[in-house]
Amino acid sequence: MSYKKYQAWKETPINQTPYLSVIIPAYNEEERIIPTIGAIASHVSIQGYPWELVIADDGSTDNTIELVKSLGLANVRILVASKNGGKGSAVQRGILAARGEYILFVDADNSTPIEELESLLSKIIEKDFDIAIGSRAVEGAEEMKRSFFRQLLSDGLRWIVKYVFQIGVRDTQCGFKLYSREAAMKLHNTQTEMGFSFDLEILYLASKYGFKVAEVPVAWIDAPGSKVNTHKEAQRFLIALAKIKINDLRGSYAGLV
Repeated sequence: MSYKKYQAWKETPINQTPYLSVIIPAYNEEERIIPTIGAIASHVSIQGYPWELVIADDGSTDNTIELVKSLGLANVRILVASKNGGKGSAVQRGILAARGEYILFVDADNSTPIEELESLLSKIIEKDFDIAIGSRAVEGAEEMKRSFFRQLLSDGLRWIVKYVFQIGVRDTQCGFKLYSREAAMKLHNTQTEMGFSFDLEILYLASKYGFKVAEVPVAWIDAPGSKVNTHKEAQRFLIALAKIKINDLRGSYAGLV
């Protein structure tokens, strides 16, 4: 039965509004994109609701786009970018193009398994949250294979977010976030940060404008082949903190209602 549902999703375009849109930002992911798509498609297809998958390319120069196209999946859309604009840019384009009632974005390395989706969905559907985010920093989370240096750095940045920025979310950077459609459209239409720190801005805006955010413990593994330069991204993260505060003082976020 589960294979038949996957086969139907693979071959027949849905003719109704998707219940769920899954967004994968991708930059030169030819080594990892196919297994990630396979894992997501096989799990979500058996849930029994109409859904779509959106691959938000970020100016890839390898075979990422060609590989996705070769799968011939009827309910996959590929958003091709002419140049690299940053992870935040790719996520923004994917979310704003999504048609689903609920919108999930996941990292291309599949660090958080798609099986965690149901825990996030239940928070929005049953508990009336607007956003549910996967977290590696709350009780019940499982974090594997992270180096001591990366853990130390993450702890330091989380301290700054908690005590200096006062967002109220312990792990802003986990690449597994689910939105109601209303929250997704309002927040990502106002987004200005296009790099790896865009999550921080989105959650700052969510707090500022009263969206209810659930932080949900998830399993996470530091997948091989990461393109993130930890030291460089930490510097960019601190710069983004300052930029977000300056944007707020300048009224850049005043258009969100």
